[in-house]
Amino acid sequence: MAKTLAILGATGSIGRNCLSVVTEQDGHYEVLALAARRSADTLLGAARGCGAALICLADPEAAAGLDSRSLGAIECSAGSSALEELAAHPDVDIVVNAMVGSAGLGPSVAALRAGKRLALANKESLVMAGEQLMRLAAETPGAEIIPVDSEHSALFQLIEGHGGGGGLERVVITASGGPFRGFDKNRLEQVRYRDSLKHPTWAMGPKITVDSATLANKGLEVIEAHYLFALGYEQIDVLVHPQSIVHGMAVFGDGAVMAHLGVPDMRIPIQYALSYPERLSNKIDIPDFAELARLDFERVDNENFPCLDLACEAGRSGGVAPAVFNAANEVAVDLFSRDRIGFTGIPRVIEQALAAAPRIKGPSLEEIFEADSWARRHASMGK
Repeated sequence: MAKTLAILGATGSIGRNCLSVVTEQDGHYEVLALAARRSADTLLGAARGCGAALICLADPEAAAGLDSRSLGAIECSAGSSALEELAAHPDVDIVVNAMVGSAGLGPSVAALRAGKRLALANKESLVMAGEQLMRLAAETPGAEIIPVDSEHSALFQLIEGHGGGGGLERVVITASGGPFRGFDKNRLEQVRYRDSLKHPTWAMGPKITVDSATLANKGLEVIEAHYLFALGYEQIDVLVHPQSIVHGMAVFGDGAVMAHLGVPDMRIPIQYALSYPERLSNKIDIPDFAELARLDFERVDNENFPCLDLACEAGRSGGVAPAVFNAANEVAVDLFSRDRIGFTGIPRVIEQALAAAPRIKGPSLEEIFEADSWARRHASMGK
């Protein structure tokens, strides 16, 4: 019987790739619901294309332009509460959360509380409330988190394939280095938003592409890995790997290092998150290693790209610090996109927010959302 899906963030890069997987794996999956933040016409077109009966827009104003004539038999809802209701829909088997930003946390919580498989591409959910989400997944019958990020999918497969982590000593997350790899501070001060969108290996949405350029993305992934795999921060390494062929490595106590390799194509981890524990065949090519000839690895340039260290510092601090890091970074990227600050201003905004952030141990979800709001206000004034 086909598994039913709700795809949140359906108009973005991950959402479109997920719909591509559903089409290729004809008969394995049925899309019941699609959601997006505000791309109403694009969402409606996607729903017609895949036969989804339900759509939801997080921004109610975006939904206002859709009338009954344009919707036809498709049911439309709007707002954050409606998004959470969609994630908990009783007829949905798998929730793919590909929302961008902190807006994805509420639906993640709702999906897990409803006992769903959460195919998680929304980094912010675990960064902001990793402890709470992992506890929900462990305590709720049927609930589980399967990572969609290529790096975490790679580590998940390596760890699951080798006894669930027995003997695991540390993991390595790889980073492409982004479009500014090798740039010094002087060159980085001259780059513009449009330059940061030219990723050398991955096709991603604009916000995550900027995060890749600053290495904030890797910082978020380190925090995610800490929660997903119950690892200390000293057990998580990051290496720059410009070819983006090795997505993760697991280092075991007997000296074995297991690596996950594949072309940089998000359909691979998306498909695995949907089909786990099965593997389905597809038409994606494997790397041509003879043509590649070499795989390069470099240490991270933390001096010129400090966002990774700032994220790790926030992760070690715990409490609401990861949520503050995430919120400040989102605001800083927005400021950068509007030429309000330069590229090197992004880590400065984050650092200032972390320095002024409240210290709260064991925060509730409400306190995490309050810290998120506080950090956005603080960061919006940053320079």
